[in-house]
Amino acid sequence: MKNRRLVMIPGPTPVVRSIQDQMGRETVAFGDPGFVKDFKELLVDLKELWKSSGEVFVVAGTGTMGMEMAIANVLKAGDNLLIVSHGYFGDRFIELTERKGINVDIISAEWGQIVPVEEIEKKLSEKHYHAVTVTHVDTSTGVCAPVAEVGEMMKKFPETIYIVDGVCATAGEREYVDEMNIDVLLTGSQKAFGVAPGLEMVWASEKAMARRKEIGTIPEYYIDFEKWLPVMHDTSKYYATPAVNMVWALKESIRLIKEEGIEERYDRHIKVAKAMQAALEEMGFTILANKDYRAVTLSNVLYPEGIDDLKFRTILAEEGSQVAGGLGAYAGKMFRIGHMGNIDMHDLVGAISGIERTLYRMGVDVLGKGVATLQRELLK
Repeated sequence: MKNRRLVMIPGPTPVVRSIQDQMGRETVAFGDPGFVKDFKELLVDLKELWKSSGEVFVVAGTGTMGMEMAIANVLKAGDNLLIVSHGYFGDRFIELTERKGINVDIISAEWGQIVPVEEIEKKLSEKHYHAVTVTHVDTSTGVCAPVAEVGEMMKKFPETIYIVDGVCATAGEREYVDEMNIDVLLTGSQKAFGVAPGLEMVWASEKAMARRKEIGTIPEYYIDFEKWLPVMHDTSKYYATPAVNMVWALKESIRLIKEEGIEERYDRHIKVAKAMQAALEEMGFTILANKDYRAVTLSNVLYPEGIDDLKFRTILAEEGSQVAGGLGAYAGKMFRIGHMGNIDMHDLVGAISGIERTLYRMGVDVLGKGVATLQRELLK
């Protein structure tokens, strides 16, 4: 019998039935009073849960569009930007911003490590930067940046906009907009929120909104804060068609988060990550990210000697789990496994069990080792 396949990539993540049901509802007009009310409540929850006194935007699009929306509304051609890169997705800001004629400086970490906060501060002291970008969790490396510590340091540079890419972190790693001095936080629906791809969310501080006004007219149209702001303030208004069913799905995701408790959700992600990483190490794998800076939403797993990447991932898919390959210099040398959002004990045990069976079929007998370690850690 063919195994049901668990989607254990670093996003999209599994979508639970109650969220699927919202996506499958009969679509209504975006001016429908019930939808207008639902959309408004969603925006209120997003601001309250992420402790933002500024604005929040929920727009049909991807995390990459969120990156572009963040940049387009606070920077113009000729401005100076410091990019703090911890991997492939930190580097994505480079091309995005250079296309706009922004002057870019980059501080990069060795994959698996972080750029120290002191190094960022030193660079910011050398000249005026209009903004700095930090990717909270880079899925290419599994590294979690110390965004709270960076935010505290950024208080020394009040004229600089602090942009955080939270695509693979938000709703899994702790993020609080005002408390962490974040000016722009961006994310997508398909990772730790456990919703299908299709929505991007951007929080913007009062400082970021003031910067948007200061810039004046921007060349971008669809992603302009000022075009969407009237809708975010009054969800009965129209600018571009909202993704009605996706908004309902995100609202259901937020209901689940509130039911679990956001702090409890963050703690659960920490516990799950430690358990998964311990189980993987018990089976002979190595985690790329430095132990002090490992993300809780995914693990980037280096193969032991003699394990072929393509063969491993092909057999693992047959055994019922789909993981992602490595990126950049680590392509063919590691796999990436997500453990975020609304996954449960069955998903986790199933994934580790599938890895055990895959290794067994490849001549490495670790049957029972990973699952036992995983469950002991989860049951602590």
